[in-house]
Parts: sequence; structure tokens; C-alpha cells
Amino acid sequence: MFKHLFVISLCLLLVAPMAFSAQETGKIAIASTGKAATDQVSQLAGRGPYFQIFDNSGKLVETIENPYKTARGGAGVSIVSLLAKKGVTKIVAGEAGPRMANAMKAQNIVFMEFKGSVEKALKHAIGSK
Repeated sequence: MFKHLFVISLCLLLVAPMAFSAQETGKIAIASTGKAATDQVSQLAGRGPYFQIFDNSGKLVETIENPYKTARGGAGVSIVSLLAKKGVTKIVAGEAGPRMANAMKAQNIVFMEFKGSVEKALKHAIGSK
């Protein structure tokens, strides 16, 4: 029994700091109508043409074209999975559907509604840590 408690304690010591650092170093994905910071935040997260991905300091890490934007169904759930693999912990868009919201919750991703430019959305997302 002592051995099991030791293993569990060791796992908690190793995993807890990783969970904390993931939140601190997680990335912000902003659904956008284009590739520039002056472009608008996309109204629908799952159907947004692009996702601009930033680190927590606001530096652009990459811009990806949404491969699911024209999918017949499940676009939101699919893009959440892709963004989670890229280390995203916050998604910003005009709105997200209920299935996408559930997928974000399952991945511990925070959703922020925003209307306006990507650069203003980024400032807002960084300011609301």
C-alpha cells in the first residue's frame, strides 16, 4: 500500500507543475477573416477561414488556414482538436457552436467572444489572463 501511495504522490508532483506551466505558456488562437493583424475576427470560430496563433506575450507564432472551414459537419470539434495539438489554451472568435464549446471544455481551452480586429482581440485576450 505504501508503494502505491508513493507512486501516486510522485505522479502528482510531476504532473501538477506541468498543468500549471501549460496554462502559463499556452497559446492564443484567433479565428480571422485573413492573415493580417488588421483583419477582422471571424464571426464563427469553426468556420473561420484562418487561425492566427500567438504566444502569451503576443508574438505571432503561425497562421494556419482552417482545413475544416467547408466541412459538412464537425468543423468546430475538428479545429479544436487541431489547435489543442498546437498548444492552444485560448480561442477567440465571434461565437462558437455548442459542440465546439463542449470540445473546448474537454480540452481545457478557454473561449472568448470578440468582435473587431485581430490586433484588438489579441490585446483583450492577453489582458484577461
